[in-house]
Amino acid sequence: MAHEWYSIDELARQLGRDRREIERLASRGRIPAHKRGQDWQFHAAEITQWLEQEMREYSDSQLAALEVAQASPEIVADVPVTSLLKPELVQVPLEARTKRSVLECMIEVAGRTWQVWEPATILKAVQEREKLHSTAFDNGVAIPHPRNPLADAVGAPLVAFGRTSSGIPFGASNNSLSDCFFLVLCQDTRSHLQVIARLARMVQLPDFLPELRAAEDSEAAYSVILSAESQFG
Repeated sequence: MAHEWYSIDELARQLGRDRREIERLASRGRIPAHKRGQDWQFHAAEITQWLEQEMREYSDSQLAALEVAQASPEIVADVPVTSLLKPELVQVPLEARTKRSVLECMIEVAGRTWQVWEPATILKAVQEREKLHSTAFDNGVAIPHPRNPLADAVGAPLVAFGRTSSGIPFGASNNSLSDCFFLVLCQDTRSHLQVIARLARMVQLPDFLPELRAAEDSEAAYSVILSAESQFG
């Protein structure tokens, strides 16, 4: 999403949804919206955060439609996760026992690409995003990321993965523990939403998380992620 405010028509195009559906959601208070005169306006940052939460309940077809609507030339549309996830960006096990140490370790893993220019800036932004609402799902997966793209702190978009030996409290709504972490650092909102949507589809695959947790090392975990994303080709 390139600018700050959207009309109903602009948002419908951005989300790949029908204009009337967006209008119904706004009138019922189901989507962040602001009335200006007779017209609804939508703030890009609020919509992004709303989408991130909504995606948790989306079906595969809804997530796939969102992926298509958000497709960005920055990343490979067919494999938005593994085009950004290099073998060196996978760490199993991840030696961390607290939420903060997970974030610090994940940023260190991301730094192996030499594309993390300002790790302290990224850590602060990711922590601020977690304070707004935890990025932990109820299935042991968390997808930490900054609230807004950090083009000046990251040289190129990337995804990093780490799995701790045991689960830790990360803020899941059902109080479950988290052990699988995908750090997402993109340079624009469209790429970000495209990657988050694909990850949400992957964790819905019945065998993905059991196989990911059974992987003995980083190489095996990377293979599991590659295999899972290939199912969407």
